[in-house]
Amino acid sequence: MTDEKDTGTGSIRHGAPDLVRSTVLMQLVGLASCGVVALVAWPFGWLPDSQFIALMTALFAAKPAGDLYREGPPRRLAAAGALLALTTVGLLVAATADWAFPVVADHNLGLFTGFLVGTPVGAAVFAWFHNGANVA
Repeated sequence: MTDEKDTGTGSIRHGAPDLVRSTVLMQLVGLASCGVVALVAWPFGWLPDSQFIALMTALFAAKPAGDLYREGPPRRLAAAGALLALTTVGLLVAATADWAFPVVADHNLGLFTGFLVGTPVGAAVFAWFHNGANVA
């Protein structure tokens, strides 16, 4: 679904592919900003850990879904579905990564990778539920 003009409120609805693209783009911006922080802090002996990187990418990646959340009423089911999808995909990827690469399990990199993969999936589920409820 591409951008469509909503005749009732005048707002523009975005489809799931647009939301996923913007979420992935914002994740990349968050990762780039963490890279800049690491380059600046490295001479002083501090490197960001995986929880800091996950927090920064979440702050950047939440913007597109947050804009869609503020648009209209059918939000609870969409938000619950998005969180369920994010959690499910994140834990499945984390378990697979920790099983396949046991060396990185101590550093929570499997959970971080699962979070990075699960965030666009959660955004797609959120847009699907949100736009499906608006159409019906």
